[in-house]
Amino acid sequence: MNAISKSASMPLTPRELSALATLEERLLWLSSWTIHHANHVRPNRDGLKVGGHQASCASMTSLMTALYFHALRPQDRVAVKPHASPVFHAAQYMFGRQTRDQLERFRGLGGAQSYPSRTKDKDDVDFSTGSVGLGVAVTAFAALVQDYLAARGRIGADRMGRMIALLGDAELDEGNIYEALIETYKHDLRNIWWIVDYNRQSLDATTSERMWDRFDDIFETVGWDVLTLKYGKRQLEAFARPGGPALQAWIESCPNDLYAALSYQGASAWRARLMQDLPADGQALIASYDDIGLSNLMTQLGGHCLETLLEAFEQAAQNDRPKLFIAYTVKGWRLPFQGHKDNHSGLMTPTQIESLRDQLGIKPGQEWDAFSGLSQDMAEDVRALIAKAPFQDPRPRRFEPASVEIPASFDVPSGQSQSTQAAFGKILADIAKTESDFAARIVTTSPDVTVSTNLGGFVNRRGLFSRTTMKDVFKDLKIASPQIWTGSGGGQHIELGIAENNLFLNLAAFGLAGEHFGERLFPIGTLYDPFIARGLDALNYALYQNARFIVVSTPSGLTLGPEGGAHQSINTPLIGMGQPGLTHWEPAFADELALLMRHAFVDLQAPNGGCHYFRLSTRSLEQPARSQADWQSHALQGAYWLVPPGPGSGLAIAYAGALAPEALAGFEALREDYPDLGVLAVTSPDLLHRGWTQAGRARWTGAAGKTSHVETLLSALSPQAGLITLVDGSPATLSWLGSVRGQRVRALGVEEFGQTGDLPDLYRTYRLDSEAILDAAADLVL
Repeated sequence: MNAISKSASMPLTPRELSALATLEERLLWLSSWTIHHANHVRPNRDGLKVGGHQASCASMTSLMTALYFHALRPQDRVAVKPHASPVFHAAQYMFGRQTRDQLERFRGLGGAQSYPSRTKDKDDVDFSTGSVGLGVAVTAFAALVQDYLAARGRIGADRMGRMIALLGDAELDEGNIYEALIETYKHDLRNIWWIVDYNRQSLDATTSERMWDRFDDIFETVGWDVLTLKYGKRQLEAFARPGGPALQAWIESCPNDLYAALSYQGASAWRARLMQDLPADGQALIASYDDIGLSNLMTQLGGHCLETLLEAFEQAAQNDRPKLFIAYTVKGWRLPFQGHKDNHSGLMTPTQIESLRDQLGIKPGQEWDAFSGLSQDMAEDVRALIAKAPFQDPRPRRFEPASVEIPASFDVPSGQSQSTQAAFGKILADIAKTESDFAARIVTTSPDVTVSTNLGGFVNRRGLFSRTTMKDVFKDLKIASPQIWTGSGGGQHIELGIAENNLFLNLAAFGLAGEHFGERLFPIGTLYDPFIARGLDALNYALYQNARFIVVSTPSGLTLGPEGGAHQSINTPLIGMGQPGLTHWEPAFADELALLMRHAFVDLQAPNGGCHYFRLSTRSLEQPARSQADWQSHALQGAYWLVPPGPGSGLAIAYAGALAPEALAGFEALREDYPDLGVLAVTSPDLLHRGWTQAGRARWTGAAGKTSHVETLLSALSPQAGLITLVDGSPATLSWLGSVRGQRVRALGVEEFGQTGDLPDLYRTYRLDSEAILDAAADLVL
């Protein structure tokens, strides 16, 4: 056991416990004051409610105090409950890692964020949270990354941490949590702690009575330890006194909404109700408490008792099995609206915040002073406790891994006719044959479509990742199969169940391996293109964190003819164009794909780089003979002239992806009447559009002389030229090209759900064939 672990397990002295309780009060105050300042003190120029969640913060302060100032180590990673963001920032402020300026600008431009953000907060956020449930589930996949690296000897025992999620009980309604939970069982994951703020209130109401004991069953079934922290020390002591069993039985049977209402009403309501319901010995017990003592007795549940929490964290640290902590709390504990069913977005009034300030001994005018009003001895004790906290160890928590050398070029797969999906598989299989550091750092993953997305060749050579050795029984029994499914700690493919949320969360976790663990990896995830929409929230979440990965979605579009409308994608190119941090590519040919894939791997490592999305096809196309010297540099910018137009041409066809044959067929049918006709191959509608809008903005801000790539390309045409755009997806993907130079456009694409059929029938029905191009040309020249 390393020194940090030892210090984390050492029990606190009574004096230190007193200092920890004082520290907990400071987190309550600073989180409450930060929200109050944003809403009531800072000037409000637009009149909108700034917001914040004082009640959600109050129910988490004890949990986060015990965690950050005693149990947490530098190698541990935490996803903070979104609405407890101010408590996190307050803890960082006490550590000296957050500034007053940031807190004063909470929920303002450049200030501490509404919800913890890796990319926008200036203190040390491990995982962005906000879209509830996703921040919880990603910790499971972070644990998988840790196991993956440990199995390769890339991280030692001293860097093995716990992947921790702090969550509200309402988050347990999110389905993605249970999808991830299944994967924790499949992959035998360890070192995961999910700590539930079980206040039994959601945004709209109190939660179901029926669920509290079901969570135990669900998690224990998949191999988790469940630690239920229902009662604090004061309550357990009361239960041991005469009348205590009756009080405990009353609490056990009390409905959630009644308990919340009595917590709001306070001591007099508690006393009246308990004196009414309890037998004589219970009534005598209640009578022995004054009002403050009775209120504390009934509301200081397990999640608010520091001693209970410290003991639970110490117990959990004894082994690496995954843990679910169900910590009972009162929402808004110690605030004027504790327990009120409407307290989710409630804000204390100026009078109420002043009362809290006085109660906690904060001096007026010293609201931001972390030690205001404390005696010299207590202030010294609190400072000593902070300095002693294992989390204060100076070891780095964010890493900057060295860049990995990428080959100067990728071999283009041979074959006169091939699909981009097949080419993708061949390119990866060729990389897998090498013994380079680059090849060793590629990690592939897929939601049960590994074979049908052409990852088979890579997996055959590099194997599945598994904590235990897994043989291919079919191979051992000499049953012929092109797939060799062997698993070991050295495997480089993560096989997932059919859950796209898990795919993107897994990509997020592996895409953060460099910053979290100091080891650069190149994650590649494959799925069917239409199902990007099913995991879109998780994809957006992964990109918001600036995780780096490649998404390969294939097959795509109406071109997936026999599969029918349920498997055909329409709006995914628009998703790719509209998603920040993601570059959408739609190559048509194998040499384009090899060029763009190599570029994507380089960009994954760039400080200002990003993620890449390849929309591929199973349609086999004749590969072109190249003659232009500059097509590669232009393709990397989003488009190139496959057939250059004549000077001042009055017509051009622009296409993306699998519809290249239709574009070329249209060209052949039109070239006699339009000898200067050009054909524009768009490799990235996204990059092309981004460059155009960026150039426009640059001119607005006085940056003269900036011309976008698409403007340069289209300048070869007459200003009055017509453009025919063609894409197997929404026509809006390319219809904007007419705005670049004011040229007329006829946009061909898919605007209805598809159906089964062969390609000639489907392309004719949905107007994607050469006849549609001829009709569009006739319309443009009228």
